[in-house]
Amino acid sequence: MSGNRAVAYVGPGEVEVHDIPYPTLELKDGPGVNPANVGRKCNHGVILKVVTTNICGSDQHMVRGRTTAPEGLVLGHEILGEVIEVGSDVEFTKVGDLASVPFNIACGRCHNCKEGKTGICLNVNPDRPGSAYGYVDMGGWVGGQAEYVMVPYADFNLLVFPDADQAREKVRDLTMLSDIFPTGFHGAVTAGVKPGSTVYIAGAGPVGLAAAAGAQLLGAAVVIVGDLQEERLAQARTFGCETVDVSKGDPKDQIEQILGVPEVDAGVDAVGFEARGHGAGSATEAPATVLNSLMEITAAGGALGIPGLYVTGDPGGIDDAAKVGALSLSLGTGWAKSLSFTTGQCPVMRYNHGLMMAILHDRVEIAKAVNATVIPLDDAPRGYQEFDKGAPRKYVIDPHGMLAA
Repeated sequence: MSGNRAVAYVGPGEVEVHDIPYPTLELKDGPGVNPANVGRKCNHGVILKVVTTNICGSDQHMVRGRTTAPEGLVLGHEILGEVIEVGSDVEFTKVGDLASVPFNIACGRCHNCKEGKTGICLNVNPDRPGSAYGYVDMGGWVGGQAEYVMVPYADFNLLVFPDADQAREKVRDLTMLSDIFPTGFHGAVTAGVKPGSTVYIAGAGPVGLAAAAGAQLLGAAVVIVGDLQEERLAQARTFGCETVDVSKGDPKDQIEQILGVPEVDAGVDAVGFEARGHGAGSATEAPATVLNSLMEITAAGGALGIPGLYVTGDPGGIDDAAKVGALSLSLGTGWAKSLSFTTGQCPVMRYNHGLMMAILHDRVEIAKAVNATVIPLDDAPRGYQEFDKGAPRKYVIDPHGMLAA
């Protein structure tokens, strides 16, 4: 095999499907590849034929031009695929295995990986802890919105499905295991959601909806989802969530109408650094709005899970502080209420096996919750455009037409 096609970022607001080299078990030079990673041998890796690969809100931040992503960067960190080639150092993963790929790239050997902190592996990104496929400043590992992709440290990273035939029947659900389902679930877990909890989730995009489904799986009594877009709120209501339209004002007033009190036990930020204001200010970007609001409406002693993305470099930031990730947070509110905060990449491997079992044994239908919508690789630019406009869907790219078949 020698051909490969992939979705590449070509400039603010634009992606295209390009011909790119077929992957090898060596990291080559290319857009976004850290020079220290060029030539890195990956005999511990495998080549996957991509079965599904999803468009993520984190990809959208780059495509909007809100990061320092270079033109030509191959996108995609949500990957499910079939193993078609294994490196000489791969011992347990076999050709023909069907597997989910955690978006975190982790070596399995460093101190952080051994402690389960796979989102901040020390050995895969020369610039800083943590890495991901097809993402700016994450080491330059080639993205998976492609026909074929290389996955390093395969025996450690891959979640191989125990029964490939059973897995193929649930691919639309299982494709969510690479990122958004564990990420949303992580937001709920780190917010302290437990049986009987009341939960407020800011953001009804796919991660927010996944957090809502995760909170339900954890036993929450009431899950409230807030957003500016009615179509997304309607999607949240399809699986039993209460909703708050933040374009109509401060969420605490609407939360009080639902619960009888203006606060919840647990809060989740599934929006991140492109947040907008509430009420009359909803047309204006106000990146600290969600975090400050969550501190106000989360009960004293509670916790905030923050799976929403925040960055250290934002060329489109509203002011000089925002451009370097400095936000005007009411930290005094958080201190006074003894709130705890958890930020950063989700360590996917902490959750993906358990969530896989929940899917395979019909405990959750995450594809329905996030309105999974399958499109061919050539329709990826349209998917990005529609998602950017707020379409209440999770776009799943099917590069080889395998789901249609």
